[in-house]
Amino acid sequence: MDYSKYIGVTPDFPKKGISFKDISPLLRNPEAFRACIKEMAQKAKKFNPTVLCGPESRAFIFGAALAYEMGIGFVMARKAGKLPGVTFKTTYQLEYGTATLEVPASSFKAGDRVLMIDDLMATGGSFAALKTLIESAGGTPVGALCFINLKELHGEKAFNLPFESLIDLSDN
Repeated sequence: MDYSKYIGVTPDFPKKGISFKDISPLLRNPEAFRACIKEMAQKAKKFNPTVLCGPESRAFIFGAALAYEMGIGFVMARKAGKLPGVTFKTTYQLEYGTATLEVPASSFKAGDRVLMIDDLMATGGSFAALKTLIESAGGTPVGALCFINLKELHGEKAFNLPFESLIDLSDN
């Protein structure tokens, strides 16, 4: 399927020089979203994951649907201060600032093979942070999968794990 027609693009958002990729048209179209999840599930199988993990918030959409399709669990990496109890956390650089992600200390069991999920990869900072977070919490990151990859940014170099995407786009 040509997923590019289901991605909106807003130039200079959230700041000048950034081109925002909007997944709303994909989510609005049930056939396209269903095809996307099924295709992501096929790509995910090669990693043999026992659980998925993705950062707040758009990864929750893909991660939950993908976990359901695959019959495995999904761990939400939340923004700082959103979780009670003992957590593991990590702070990382974004293209336009910093962010902190947390997971509950009980998120992963020994032997968990964790596939990292997100809607889009730019510089790879979110995936690098997830990798650190998963390792800190006792899981084993086995790879990364996203819907959109901004190919010119070579984000896969930031986390040194196998990586797959459904669509490669330009950052422009």
